[in-house]
Amino acid sequence: MSRASGYDRHITIFSPEGRLHQVEYAFKAVRTAGVTSIGVRGKDCVVFVTQKKVGDKLIDPSSVTRIFKITKYIGLLATGLIADAKSIVQNARQQAAEFRFKYGYEIPVDFLAKVLADKAQVYTQHAYMRPLGVVSMLIAIDEERGPQLYKVDPAGFYMGYKATSVGVKETEATNFLEKKFKANPQFTYEEAVQTAISALQNVLSEEFKSSEIEVGVVRREAEGAFKVLSAEEVEHFLTLISERD
Repeated sequence: MSRASGYDRHITIFSPEGRLHQVEYAFKAVRTAGVTSIGVRGKDCVVFVTQKKVGDKLIDPSSVTRIFKITKYIGLLATGLIADAKSIVQNARQQAAEFRFKYGYEIPVDFLAKVLADKAQVYTQHAYMRPLGVVSMLIAIDEERGPQLYKVDPAGFYMGYKATSVGVKETEATNFLEKKFKANPQFTYEEAVQTAISALQNVLSEEFKSSEIEVGVVRREAEGAFKVLSAEEVEHFLTLISERD
């Protein structure tokens, strides 16, 4: 009824049911990207993993990524429309650079998540803007709070997580992670990476090659520096998981 009345054509108008249809469509756009992403927080590390899909055989696989380094210490995983993601990444890098220039130290990851969420929320208020079809995961090790995992959605909502998922199989992945975290475990680095990859394999019911997934990590041992694992390192963890199972 509300769609027939044209409520889904305007981003700034609530439907009689109290819904903003265009914002809901932005969440659907995230799922239409066809990938699932998972983030897991450990005792002294944070990990996120996502599928790597190359849409054309002529595309150079090394140019396809959803994982971006924002600063030396903060990584971002963008699930959804990749063109929209590039805009978010550029804005995040600019905000981080300006913060460091102004205050003389690295931007805290929770503050960066807040800045990105505030901007996303503004995009839901103006008729000449549209929400970006991306859900972002941010990871870093905070000096005071330790390992941090944040998720920012197109509505401008952000929250810290022990573990989270985004994408096509989000519900199934969340159920899997809830069981793993029922006893509130303190995962080591190796356990956190294996949990994230095995969760992705479990919900998609497939075995991955190292070229089919991307893994980003921050570790206290590496002085909190963000790193994307190489194909050899990913293969090492895939082997450990297959041997364990």
